[in-house]
Amino acid sequence: MVCPQPGAQVPAVLPKRIPLRTRSVDFYDGHVLGGPGPGPGDLKGEESIPMKPTLYFLFAGSLLAQAPPPTVARLYDGPLTSVERQLVGLAEAMPADKYNFAPKDGSFANVRTFAEQIRHIATVNYMCAAAVLKEKSPVEPGPIENGPDTNRTKEQIVKYLKDSFAYAHKAMQSITAENQLEMVPAPFNPGGMTARGAAASIPTSHCFDHYGQMVVYARMNGVVPPASQPAPPPPAKKK
Repeated sequence: MVCPQPGAQVPAVLPKRIPLRTRSVDFYDGHVLGGPGPGPGDLKGEESIPMKPTLYFLFAGSLLAQAPPPTVARLYDGPLTSVERQLVGLAEAMPADKYNFAPKDGSFANVRTFAEQIRHIATVNYMCAAAVLKEKSPVEPGPIENGPDTNRTKEQIVKYLKDSFAYAHKAMQSITAENQLEMVPAPFNPGGMTARGAAASIPTSHCFDHYGQMVVYARMNGVVPPASQPAPPPPAKKK
């Protein structure tokens, strides 16, 4: 620690620029970048850097130092959180009277309706999360993994989706470096086994698969997915 000498005046504020007694900037400018180096009137061996950028990098560094360390659970849970935002946003944006919509032309015969797409996603979330937790699924999957037929209205179906993600997050947060390779019951193969990490990886990829299909449904009905909408313009500067 450097202490001021008795009688020395200590400035009340930080200086706008910090002098650096070094030639590293000169060397980089003059030799690496091919610049002319210091001019005749420059102080030899002395350069300076702006104060604001310096404080910015110091502040950013302190934030990085405070960030929680990565864990195996976050590696599984992070991507699930990302697709959850997109799916829930789209489910909420689609009008209730379009929930029974399904394309009919081309090769779309007998595909799931928009509502059934959401129900299927949620049911698979439950099935995979239950496998990760080595539990019985809280919901009956049904013959084609669309879940209970009691979920009929938009409100009921969106709640079913949100609840499935809550259960899936619980499963992802239980994964550790020690247990991710442990064998657990396979969610789609009765009597079979699979690694816990493999079962945990299914919901994210499965969600993105059906999200892409749901985007087509939405756009065919004039609905732009919230995740695809342009960002709002910045607020006007006050004069």
